[in-house]
Amino acid sequence: MSAETPRLDIRHITKRFEGKTVVDDVSLSILPGYVTCLLGPSGCGKSTTLRMIAGVEVQDSGTIHVDGNLVCDTVFRVPPERRSIGLMFQDFALFPHLSVAANVAFGLTGSKAEQEARVRQLLSRVGLESYMNAWPHELSGGEQQRVALARALAPKPRIMLMDEPFSGLDNRLRDGIRDETLALLKEEGTSVLLVTHEPEEAMRMADEIALMRDGRIVQLGAPYNVYNAPVDKAAVAFFSDINILSGVVQGALVDTPFGQFLAPGHADGTRVEIVFRPQHVSIDFDRNGRGPNPTPMAGTPARGVVERARFMGSESLVEFRMDHDREVLRATVPNVFLPKVGTPMWLTVRRDRCFVYPSEG
Repeated sequence: MSAETPRLDIRHITKRFEGKTVVDDVSLSILPGYVTCLLGPSGCGKSTTLRMIAGVEVQDSGTIHVDGNLVCDTVFRVPPERRSIGLMFQDFALFPHLSVAANVAFGLTGSKAEQEARVRQLLSRVGLESYMNAWPHELSGGEQQRVALARALAPKPRIMLMDEPFSGLDNRLRDGIRDETLALLKEEGTSVLLVTHEPEEAMRMADEIALMRDGRIVQLGAPYNVYNAPVDKAAVAFFSDINILSGVVQGALVDTPFGQFLAPGHADGTRVEIVFRPQHVSIDFDRNGRGPNPTPMAGTPARGVVERARFMGSESLVEFRMDHDREVLRATVPNVFLPKVGTPMWLTVRRDRCFVYPSEG
């Protein structure tokens, strides 16, 4: 096996249920030790893709390879237990009648001494060595999740499939448990395919994000690229709130109340939407009916009136009713910024943080 051989390589897999295509021509490769995230809304085909890789479901077309070796096509099929693939799900599914140590040892082969050494190693790594003889019901949710991780890693799988494994945890615990899990997986050299519907989780954990929609991968890339170069408006909106300006292209430019925006690649007469996130809106005070001067980066200011302001913890969200079209535009500001309802203010939009797409419909 060469250094460039993917640990997991799925090629053009498709799955239909009762005539409906739920996974549509999905291809994806994961290198050894990498974490790839299948990110998308509920019902987009993420979990079905995972189940086909695990061998729980059989694809209607396409192939799945592990370390360059065929695992299954539509005729040949390696049984799930022989694929060297670990599984972690929302439900930790610990055996209630087995101790923590026995749960982790379940499925291990080798001598009793080898099994005990592996169990002790993993429980020590997740900080639960003193709980070896405890029962699952005596553990907290976070502790149960760590036991489930240790059990999944015990046979040293080459690939770990994780289906929303942190969704049942308290928010205060989730970040720490995710980081611990990722560190342990990296230490073991395991390739990971993580399924989630939470963009923050994908950004935090993944080396690569595969954004899924309606059974297809619509964008694949590093978290920075998927976030900052989204393929379409829906991709922008999946990661954050959005604001939208509409206009018509003339000479590769779009006229708006915020000044002109570049629209390269769009023919004259094309109706487009200019999409931008609330954090890329700047706010300035009204000075007797005047705002700040236009700049090449921020363009022309447009006036709006504060309709609502809320403190969100690390930032404030302010909603404005814009003078030019009476639509609501949202801006986020670091720390506490809570102007009174009815206060007129001037807004500008960073040109380098805007995305231009053809109008839908």
